[in-house]
Amino acid sequence: MDPLHARYPFLAAARESVREADIGLATIVTGDERHPAVERGVERVRRALIDGTVRPDPEAEQRWNPRAELLSYPVARVLVSLVDAPGAVEKYASAEADTAYERFTDDFRNPDDGLKSTADKSISLDALLAEFDLSGDVRETADGDGYRVAVGRYLALSSNLGGESWTLATRQLADGTVKVSESDLYDLLREAVRKRVAAGLPTRVPDEIRAGLTDEVAELEETFSEIDISRNIPVLEPDCFPPCVGSLMERAQAGESLPDHAEFALVAFLTSANADTDELLALCGVDSDTRARSVRYRANRVGDESGAQYAPPSCETMQAYGECPVADDEDPTVDARCDGISHPLAYYEEALSDAGNVG
Repeated sequence: MDPLHARYPFLAAARESVREADIGLATIVTGDERHPAVERGVERVRRALIDGTVRPDPEAEQRWNPRAELLSYPVARVLVSLVDAPGAVEKYASAEADTAYERFTDDFRNPDDGLKSTADKSISLDALLAEFDLSGDVRETADGDGYRVAVGRYLALSSNLGGESWTLATRQLADGTVKVSESDLYDLLREAVRKRVAAGLPTRVPDEIRAGLTDEVAELEETFSEIDISRNIPVLEPDCFPPCVGSLMERAQAGESLPDHAEFALVAFLTSANADTDELLALCGVDSDTRARSVRYRANRVGDESGAQYAPPSCETMQAYGECPVADDEDPTVDARCDGISHPLAYYEEALSDAGNVG
């Protein structure tokens, strides 16, 4: 199967490739042994709902071939339709879109390293615009300082993006088009991916397939039930943050451009700790409009009016990404509180309690 389809399974050509594959979904999920696509599909949903990404576990990324990776997408769509977890569809679609965004922005900025293997897996801006029927609605400005987007398409794609900067009142309008920056256009494409992934979810699942995934659904729901972290932390106290969050915050404030997984972890933690918008931007070291839009986008995706929609990544995930200072092999941070702690929010709640800041 095409490696490009494995990286971007929402493409129309990827869906067609799945239809043409000599294996049906029922065959995949009802076999005597768990199919690799089912195992990867379980991981895809688990990581989407817990970690905000559908990338494979970084310690086992080479485990999955393009076939298993591509087939895991329809399996994941079925699983997320069956699993009993708050906001499952919204979280899953956002995670797929965020992962696609990481990949296509990298492809756009590093289009060709001279290797055929890389070219086979990369997508161009023109190709992605064509995928969403945007080729005729998006054009580069004459002076090359941004793009013009047809106002109707702009409104459709920006309607769920938070922040005053997306309102028409703050934009340059001319001849039925809206001027956007390159980063704005990429955000709109991410939203196009999210909308496509969310379309049709939750899907109706035939009884045979539902029965075949009983164990996998139970496994996922058990995993989610184990994440028993408070969503009503009453105070924001940076001195009580765990070492991993403190390190990410220091790096962001020093001007480092954090990797996407690290920025997600930081924003999800601060949102869970009830940081308001101004506090969030300050603690993330935001010093530009572009960075502010990126952080606000993540905050809108990980949080809602009732508190954090996503818990920040667990200690295990932070260690796997190399973002846990305590687990640093070369220069480990010593923090006794981390012993026996499995989640950054659990650390924070315990630290607040010891400091007398929670009842």
